Amino acid sequence: MSGPPPDPSRCPLAELRAQIALGITPALEGRWLRILRYDARSGARDLVSVLERRRADRRREMRRLGRLFALRRTLFAAGARVVAGVDEVGVGPLAGPLVAAAVVLPARVYLPGLDDSKQLRAEQREALDGAIRAQAIAVSVAELSSSEVDRLNTRGASLEAMRRAVLGLADTPDHVLVDAHTIPAIAFAQTAIVDGDARDGSIAAASIVAKVYRDARMRELDARHPGYGFARHKGYATRDHVAALGRLGPCPEHRRSFTPVSQLGLFA
Repeated sequence: MSGPPPDPSRCPLAELRAQIALGITPALEGRWLRILRYDARSGARDLVSVLERRRADRRREMRRLGRLFALRRTLFAAGARVVAGVDEVGVGPLAGPLVAAAVVLPARVYLPGLDDSKQLRAEQREALDGAIRAQAIAVSVAELSSSEVDRLNTRGASLEAMRRAVLGLADTPDHVLVDAHTIPAIAFAQTAIVDGDARDGSIAAASIVAKVYRDARMRELDARHPGYGFARHKGYATRDHVAALGRLGPCPEHRRSFTPVSQLGLFA
């Protein structure tokens, strides 16, 4: 909104409606509500209802975000200063890297819409990835190649990717929150949370960063190895991907220990 905000008592309701649709600040929203509640014009009541619903939605979202960061607040209260969340993506695909991210968020953070990356649309993940990186104290991403996944197996590769991501943080964490696992060979206190990407804000942030990073890598690999559709299915065993494997055979980015790749012979 450029220039001073309109006076809702003097402004046409259609213009107010357009401004509200574009988005107004919570402070301006409160001011307009106080004025419009006493506005006798036809349609003013509808605008009041819209603004009240937005306020209620925002409060619900703030409560939800508060629950996502409840454990972190407990850790801060116990003396922790740097709490990292870590998660990995790309365990199941037939091709492409396995990626882990570790994220340290500040004590005060505002990430509306933060959730498990699997529950978000691509454009939501992209927007949140930018917001997370803008607010984060530290972000670290680690990737293991397909050959490393073959060598270590999926569990070993997951743990190693998360270990590297945590050790790559610029700020040393006091405590690490991990989705479902306990990471070996790190000296930091850690807590494993089952379904952590849906239950903890720091882990959810890490899941988003890892997912956005890996999706971008799969688009790069799509350009390097055309025909498989990596940009579309991100290496997962979709019908189109399996059909492409049958036509083209595996490329170096495929995990040779995974069925059906292992059934198709040596790499091209």
